[in-house]
Amino acid sequence: MNRFIPMIAAAAIAIAGGAYVMTQTQTSLPGVSMAVAQDADVVPAKDMVLGDENAPVTVIEYASYTCPHCANWHRDSFKQLKKDYIDTGKVKFIHREVYFDRYGLWAGMIARCGGDARYFGINDLIYTGQKEWVGEGDPTLILENLRKIGRTAGMSNEEMDTCMTDETFAQSLVAAYQQNATADEIRSTPTFMIGGEKYSNMSYDDFSAAIDSKLGE
Repeated sequence: MNRFIPMIAAAAIAIAGGAYVMTQTQTSLPGVSMAVAQDADVVPAKDMVLGDENAPVTVIEYASYTCPHCANWHRDSFKQLKKDYIDTGKVKFIHREVYFDRYGLWAGMIARCGGDARYFGINDLIYTGQKEWVGEGDPTLILENLRKIGRTAGMSNEEMDTCMTDETFAQSLVAAYQQNATADEIRSTPTFMIGGEKYSNMSYDDFSAAIDSKLGE
């Protein structure tokens, strides 16, 4: 079952758990609330884009790193979408993170810490390894598991420490989530905007048909 996002409650949820401590550095993670993220001084994080900027169809995925259905979609459909549409210049793909919980935010911080060039590779590691890094839900182990993913992607502990203790960085991610999910009325994940039209989770055949209709094929 897709996880519903209660928009009113989300406005008051504290996402990032500042009471938890990073195992190696003993520095606190940033505490970020939805109310803080709405501050006018917070600049929302930019979109992460894959494919031709001028592709005829834009596909936006709204997904949570802790959502099993999102992990399944990446496992079952994303590689085929990339081969058939993104790599061929037909689709510009945008991945937008939805934060149900602090663990999803931590994963987003690790993914973006690697920079644009490594983002989608780290995305793949996070989704395909979701069950392993989430484990039994222990915050300390989750954080260390995410750091292992970061090291696999070539990041140093120092790089990740800098990202994971940057409160402004965390606020920008939450602000982007708020702004985009509110504008597109996102209430569950994964949700897709294909050529400006909203779709819920579906098979790859149906996904492909929706894109083809926008391409006029």
